[in-house]
Parts: sequence; C-alpha cells; structure tokens
Amino acid sequence: MTEPAAPSAETLAPELATRPPRSQWRDVWDQFKKHRGALVGAVIFVSIFAAVFVGPLFYPHDAQYVPTGRDFIRLRDMRPVYVLLWDPGAKADWSHPLGTDNIGRDALARMMMGGQVSLTVGLAAMALSLLLGTFIGVLAGYFRRLDGPLMRLTDLFLALPLLPLLLVAVLLFREPLKAAFGVEGGIFVLIVTLVGITSWMQTARIVRGDVLALKEREFVLAARSIGTPSRRIVLRHILPNVLSPIMVSATLGIATAIITESALSFLGFGFPPDFPTWGRLLNDSVDRMTLYPERVLWPGLAISITVLAVNYIGDGLRDALDPRIRGR
Repeated sequence: MTEPAAPSAETLAPELATRPPRSQWRDVWDQFKKHRGALVGAVIFVSIFAAVFVGPLFYPHDAQYVPTGRDFIRLRDMRPVYVLLWDPGAKADWSHPLGTDNIGRDALARMMMGGQVSLTVGLAAMALSLLLGTFIGVLAGYFRRLDGPLMRLTDLFLALPLLPLLLVAVLLFREPLKAAFGVEGGIFVLIVTLVGITSWMQTARIVRGDVLALKEREFVLAARSIGTPSRRIVLRHILPNVLSPIMVSATLGIATAIITESALSFLGFGFPPDFPTWGRLLNDSVDRMTLYPERVLWPGLAISITVLAVNYIGDGLRDALDPRIRGR
C-alpha cells in the first residue's frame, strides 16, 4: 500500500491563515508548567499566601488575645497536639493545634498574623527595590554619560556591610518614624524603605546589561533614526524587552526582603514584641527553645519553605521568559 501524500503548502495555507495567533504568554505558561520545581513552588507560595491572609477569617482565636484569671493558668505554655502521639499526658488541646506561648496567646493565630506582616514587608520592599533597580539600570544602560557615575554608586552600595548599616539606620530613624506613623506603621515604613534601598543593586546591574545590548538592536536604531524621543524609546521598546530579568528579580527580591526582615526582627530591631512577624516569633522563642522546641521550628520552617518556593518560582520564570529555552 502506498502512504498518503503529505498535504501541500497550498492545502495548509487557508488553515494557517485562519488559525488564531498563538499567545506569547501561553508559551510562557506552557514552559513554566514543564518546570516541576517552579510549579510546586508556585502552589506552595499561593497556599501559604492564602493561609495567612484568608485563614484568620475562619480561625476562631485572636493572635493578640491574652487570657486572664484561671484561663491564663490553663492556656499558657500549651504544647502542639502532635505531642500527644508520644506523650499522652502532655498539656495540649485540639482547640489550639500548635499550642500557645508563655502568656497564653494562640501559636497558630500568631503564625498567620506574622505571615501577613512578613509577606507584606517582602512584597512592598521588593516593589521598591525593583523600581529603583530598574530606573537606575535603564538610565545607566541607555545614557552613556550616566553609566559611570551610576555604576560606581552601585558598586559603593554593594561594598557596604548591609546588616550593620541596617541596624544603625533602625536606631537612627525608628523614633522619628514612630512619632510620625505610629509604632507599627513607623517600623513598617522604616523596614520596607531600608530593605528596598539596600537590595536594588543586582536588579540594576542585570537591567543595565540587557539595555546595553538592546539599544544597539535594529528596531531601536530605526526608532532613533526617525526622531523618536529617548523617553518613548525607553518606554515602548526597551522596558518591554527587559521584562524577563525584572520579573525574575522580583521573585528573588521577595525572598531577600523576607530574610532581611526576619533577621532584623530576630535581632530585636524590627517590630515590637506584641506585633508578631516570623522573625519576631523566632526571637521570642529562643529563650525557651530547650523546653518548647516547636516554637522555633514553625516560624523557621515557614521562612525556609516560603523562601525556597519563591526561589523555585524565580528559576522557572527565568526559563519560561527566555525565548531561547522556550523554543526548545
């Protein structure tokens, strides 16, 4: 039997002409789905985000509630319910699945509230660092006369010891910002600003490198030859083509901001003790970690899993947004 002849170009032409154009974002999503680590990381991050922001709406305990009287004696220092598996006589109750702290506050409620603060600080600081890094990177890459000064400024920030600098800045500006925005609001503004202005350097260097290559491409030279203003070239031609490294830097910036905020809170320079973050919960648990190791385990595990998930998402986005890999 003879094999059927392959369809000719004339036969396929009408079908190809009527087929809708394939979306570039659909290609990005298809490539992202092939990265199993990134897909699992995205599911974990969305689950954590939903748990800390939606969970308190259904959970019956208030993170700030401190029992009094007999309830204080009954509820303080309760263990997680899983301790009952090997110690049936442990002080635990299913109404407080992760136990309570030394003054009777529910540990799970404080974990969810601490996650809200940590993730909000991470997202806000990431947005600030991304804005600064993209702005400086585009200016340095597109305008040659600004390249030297801006890159030397970037090198200066990279050479600074960031943690001592953050600690000194917190001591200097904490009280004025508290007076202006309140205790929690002032600390929030301070930490977001400090983390944002000390973590933009990597984004700036990556964006600058891409802009240096893009500004010599034919479509940019053509736009410049017909008199297109530099502002429009940057907004219409340069920025859309550096979206890939910006989005990858955004995901990695969230992880950096969460770790930095947790370090500051762990050292006692972050939010006040009655306003929990994951780092603050670690700080409060260190003194009694021998008797109650789970109080250190859960906030540390939440920080580690969130940062790991965000890093995997960034890895997957890097592969998905790279057209050379996406076309394989």
